[in-house]
Amino acid sequence: MKENSFVSTDLIRSAFSAAMSAMYRTEVPAYGTLMELVGKVNAETLTADPDLQARLDDTDSLERISEERHGAIRLGTPAELSMMRRVFAIMGMLPVGYYDLSTAGVPVHSTAFRPVGDAALKKNPFRVFTSLLRLDLIADAALRNEAEQILSRRQIFTDGAIALTEKAEKQGGLDKADAERFVAEALETFRWHDKANVSPDMYHRLHDAHRLIADVVSFKGPHINHLTPRTLDIDAVQARMPDYAIAPKATIEGPPTRKCAMLLRQTSFKALEEPVSFQAADGSWHEGSHTARFGEIEQRGIALTPKGRTLYDDLLNASRKIVRPAADGSNAAEYEKALSDAFIPFPDTWAGIRAEGLGYFAYSLTARGRKAKADTSRSLDSLIADGLVQFDPIVYEDFLPVSAAGIFQSNLGDDAAQEFVASPNQQRFELDLGARVLNEFDHYAGIEQASIADIRQMLSSAQAAE
Repeated sequence: MKENSFVSTDLIRSAFSAAMSAMYRTEVPAYGTLMELVGKVNAETLTADPDLQARLDDTDSLERISEERHGAIRLGTPAELSMMRRVFAIMGMLPVGYYDLSTAGVPVHSTAFRPVGDAALKKNPFRVFTSLLRLDLIADAALRNEAEQILSRRQIFTDGAIALTEKAEKQGGLDKADAERFVAEALETFRWHDKANVSPDMYHRLHDAHRLIADVVSFKGPHINHLTPRTLDIDAVQARMPDYAIAPKATIEGPPTRKCAMLLRQTSFKALEEPVSFQAADGSWHEGSHTARFGEIEQRGIALTPKGRTLYDDLLNASRKIVRPAADGSNAAEYEKALSDAFIPFPDTWAGIRAEGLGYFAYSLTARGRKAKADTSRSLDSLIADGLVQFDPIVYEDFLPVSAAGIFQSNLGDDAAQEFVASPNQQRFELDLGARVLNEFDHYAGIEQASIADIRQMLSSAQAAE
């Protein structure tokens, strides 16, 4: 088969993202309500700020926002993680970053599968935050062994998904018919199952160890536990969720409200209590319930450099030494004030962030710059000062471990907050994954440097044409 007859990974990813959204909307009707609210807030934000709309148009970012989603799944075994990496690779999604959530009382470590490179992100930035259960963190040895046995008996991928993944790997891609079948087969891995793999007694034992352990071990597959749209104003969404009969978590995770948004801010509504059937040892079925899936919204800001990220982490830690947010939201107002006060030292203008080397920017020629005769040896700063070059913040495409844990905990319940020994183990995770995770800072620096090279090339070409 000729390579040019293959469907691009971008198109496969877009088809899968759309199929996932349609399935989840059917399974969780509140997701549809959330999409309606986010759509209204985004439209109102753009109407109120024509400059924002113009800048998003100029950077090809506006069209992608309405289609943008991230999902989250939790896997139980290294074999599942390794196969998931292969499946996502067919969609052009690679593992970026390592996240240890054990420090926040959640027994998993994670990566984010997503497209890399500016062109792929602009076509469809679908991401899946993928966590692997840390069975080694279960203190009860007998329960740990039983959980391992339960997980070893399940197969979360259909035969068709496995066969098509192997076919794509062997021949270098999939044709249109195979790509459509692949999307349908892969989607089955993420579907909700209302019949558990365990008895009522085992479920309660797992649940007592940690709600997330019960969620991972008790079911046929890693149902998608949230699908997240991107908003341009998360504070407005948070304030208006009750108008749509949606109860938001008390505080927004991440940095405070700012004129120049940074990194990632997230909020969610409480997890649903859903009916589930459990089969007892005698073969009889018993009705019960399980709480795991919830709705989430995100607002993305600028990607920070290592220097900027260190400052962010220091300021966040400083705020939490003053007030640590309670899971029940009882001190939400106090926490929000402490957070806002703590972040005063962080510049809140794009020029200030750039001047201090705290964030990554994409550079482009202005209308004047496209017409001007500029010396290509001039510094970037002088080209900017003369109005020949402009800079736009590069969107943060990744996640924040403290925020992810905060979202998990607020939906798992207050009693799920437990202490685990901090035990980051990226080497073990990558061994289970079957690949190295990509470094997010390298990715953003590459986009920034490529944009600088582009403007230099355009100026050079203009000079040569004189």
